[in-house]
Order: sequence, then structure tokens, then C-alpha cells
Amino acid sequence: MSPNEKCPCGSGIKYKKCCKAYHDGKIPKDALTLMKSRYSAYAAGEVKYIQKTATKQDDIDDIKIFSKNSEFKKLEILEFIEAKTEAYVTFKATIFQGNNDISFTEKSRFIKVEDRWLYESGELS
Repeated sequence: MSPNEKCPCGSGIKYKKCCKAYHDGKIPKDALTLMKSRYSAYAAGEVKYIQKTATKQDDIDDIKIFSKNSEFKKLEILEFIEAKTEAYVTFKATIFQGNNDISFTEKSRFIKVEDRWLYESGELS
């Protein structure tokens, strides 16, 4: 992904001025920002960031294949609920693999560990 392209998170600004900062080490201030930056990481192929921001480690090769073979079209935030150490973000991701629409809606759970938000799990609906 070019740093000058619009950020996949939907902010409307360039990737280099948005989620790339998180992929380069900036800490997201809340679970919603983390969720958006993780979506952008999938779109940009930032596999290490995806793993670093989750409590459980998915297979790196699976993440690489999914990122490389998918076209991330749109992210819609449907609901965001945040408490002190736990948060939920419900979102719709519009994604294509070739001519196949693999879009989905997920309710993601995030937990705060040592002042950092991490992706815990997701439930598709």
C-alpha cells in the first residue's frame, strides 16, 4: 500500500497520516482506534502489527494470504461500547477476493492489558 493512498480505515486522509503511524509503533488511544488500525493493517499487509495487537496469535501465513488475496473496500463502524478494561466494536467489512464478495459483520471484543488495548475475539453475525 502506498503511503499516499487514502487510509483503508475510512478516515478520508492519507494512510501515512493515519493508521501507518500505529503500524509504525504509535499506541492506539482506544479500542475503536485499534480496530480501525487492525483493519488497515490487513489491507496493508502489516502482519506483525496484527499479531502484536492480539491476545492470541493466528497463523502468519494465513494472515499474509488473506491480506494479499483480498481487496479491502470499506469499513463501517456499527457500534462502539467501551468500559475501563473491556470494549466491543461491531463493524461491517466489505472485502472482495477476486469476484467473490466475502463481506462480513463482526462484533469484536477488546481488552486492556497494561494500558494497551488488544483484540481478544470476534463473533460473526
